[in-house]
Amino acid sequence: MTNRIFDILVSLIGIILFFPFFVYFLIIIWLHDKKSPLYFAPRTGKDGVVFKMLKLRSMTVDADKKGINSIGINDKRITPIGKTIRKFKLDEFPQLWNVLKGDMTFVGPRPNVKDETNFYTNLEKDLLSVKPGITDFSSIVFIDEGKILANKKDPDLAYNQLIRPWKSRLGLIYVKNKSIKLDFEILYFTLFSFVNRKKSLLWVSKKIESLGAENNAIIISRRENKLYPYPPPGSDVIMERWKR
Repeated sequence: MTNRIFDILVSLIGIILFFPFFVYFLIIIWLHDKKSPLYFAPRTGKDGVVFKMLKLRSMTVDADKKGINSIGINDKRITPIGKTIRKFKLDEFPQLWNVLKGDMTFVGPRPNVKDETNFYTNLEKDLLSVKPGITDFSSIVFIDEGKILANKKDPDLAYNQLIRPWKSRLGLIYVKNKSIKLDFEILYFTLFSFVNRKKSLLWVSKKIESLGAENNAIIISRRENKLYPYPPPGSDVIMERWKR
């Protein structure tokens, strides 16, 4: 109940404070192509229930119909204004509405499309036992996801080989250790990562180490080494092909 009250109060305050800023981007996006500036993204939520996550549209209309879920920063579907929106994560702001509605919470595993969650291992399905969040450990560690997937021949496969294995592990660590204190720490370092990413990554690595994370996850969370293909949690097999 305490978390829900916090979600309602803070999301309401955020919506009210940033509404003029939000309207400005709505107008800019609409002026670009005279199409809806909002995008309702289907995502898998708690208990596997699909909901519509609200975002500022950063891509061309019907971009999702091309069958590619993961996006590199050089994806041709991204609009000119969309590059700025994605760079500063402004497309995530409307998710305050999802928090207010109760589809999401501020801190929790980031929601994925159903195509992705259909491939979850039995262990990864624990990520669906809680509400998805606007931010979590992986939001800090993989804030540069677009750069990681840039120039990849198959960005969906690259996501499943390079990012998903660690994103899911970080999410599972959160689910196992979730608390109000941890939520506030993640919120703080999410914002701080825009100022000093290195210190935020160091905090993540130390925090998950204190929570019993495996050594590989601790090393990856520092983001000092190149990412490499790895099996998702609950499996010893690296995904070799992405099926749509």
